[in-house]
Amino acid sequence: MRLDVNALGTFYRMAREGAGLSAGRLTKMAGVDTRVGVTKLNFMRGSEIRRNFEDGVEKVGIRVDISGGLEGHAVVVFDRQSALEIVEMLVADDEVEAFDEMSRSAAKEVGQVINNGFIDGWADVLETVIDVSTPGFIEGTSAEPFLADVDETPDEGDLALLFESQIEAVGTEIAFSHYLFPERESMAQLLERLRENDGIEYDKLDGFDRMAEQGAEEVAKTATSLTGIETGVEIRRLNFVSLEAIPQEFVGGKLVGVAFEFDGTPSGYLLFMFDEESAREVVKAMVPTGTESPEEEGFDEMGKSAIMELGNIMASGFLDGWANVLDTTIDHSTPEFIHDIGAAAVDPVVVGLGQNQEFAFVFDTVITAAGRQFDCEVYAIPDEEDLERALNNLDVGRIEETPTTAEFDEIEGT
Repeated sequence: MRLDVNALGTFYRMAREGAGLSAGRLTKMAGVDTRVGVTKLNFMRGSEIRRNFEDGVEKVGIRVDISGGLEGHAVVVFDRQSALEIVEMLVADDEVEAFDEMSRSAAKEVGQVINNGFIDGWADVLETVIDVSTPGFIEGTSAEPFLADVDETPDEGDLALLFESQIEAVGTEIAFSHYLFPERESMAQLLERLRENDGIEYDKLDGFDRMAEQGAEEVAKTATSLTGIETGVEIRRLNFVSLEAIPQEFVGGKLVGVAFEFDGTPSGYLLFMFDEESAREVVKAMVPTGTESPEEEGFDEMGKSAIMELGNIMASGFLDGWANVLDTTIDHSTPEFIHDIGAAAVDPVVVGLGQNQEFAFVFDTVITAAGRQFDCEVYAIPDEEDLERALNNLDVGRIEETPTTAEFDEIEGT
């Protein structure tokens, strides 16, 4: 199975179109304004997909089988309270506390409307016909009831392409996610039709993800060695998103980041973004005697240096690991510190990149240090042609065999 950026871009537009149609139909049906959140194509291991469903929150799902121009399964997943609130809107009941026959029927009806909206959007973009089965009602707190009988769900270590879209009902706390589990052979046929060039083998993208995981392990070891603080770095998934959608992920609140440009094979940009609270946790972990406090407006020089040093370590861990496996050289610039409100923190980078390309690969990453956990979004935005060339030359067998030891230069002033 081979893919290229054009094929992935078509899938992305397909998912966005479906989310828009679905939101519009939900507005008409339930009488509430809706808002479409960020849509992503997630390349996820089977273990991470299951962990998504196993966060201890009771969930309700409406699942359908799809066939024809695209085959697989589609499921709308609500937290249980959101599902009950939507049912209350439909049956005009003051309070629905459990799912009886009537409320299940109402939930399936709204789930079917949402699913059909997505699927009609996909069919429009793909210029094909997609058939939909009658909906099934699911509830539970684990992955098993939602993924049972879904043959396309990957094994623990396998990498799967998963479509994920979010829609919120404005003025309420109702939100849900929509997942598409495409059948592999059906997906392969679509990729073959949509590709504009030779593209890359799917297992090479799997290799790209494993390269990043190894780089993350090296980041953790180097950070532990540098700071004396036990540090862990985990990559949860690889996302494919539109550049214009990246600022939408940063709504409200100040963000702190470190940006790099890298040059070689591949070339591109790296951006590490923390929410402000997580950034302060980084400073506390790396500079226990620092003067930073949560009440301060900005970051003093010591705090900035700590953030930039961690960014430098992470960039070196990722890029040196990639270079070793690809048997090439990748250099990166000195870090640029970013501290701004919401989308303004990433707009300059996105505007600059948008002159040459439309999409980006994003690694969703968690860093743990000194018992603290905080989120860090890692935006790896390689030049599309460079990445394709590098991955086509990738010997997947080298990934496990090649050491990924990173070398980095200490930042001036740290």
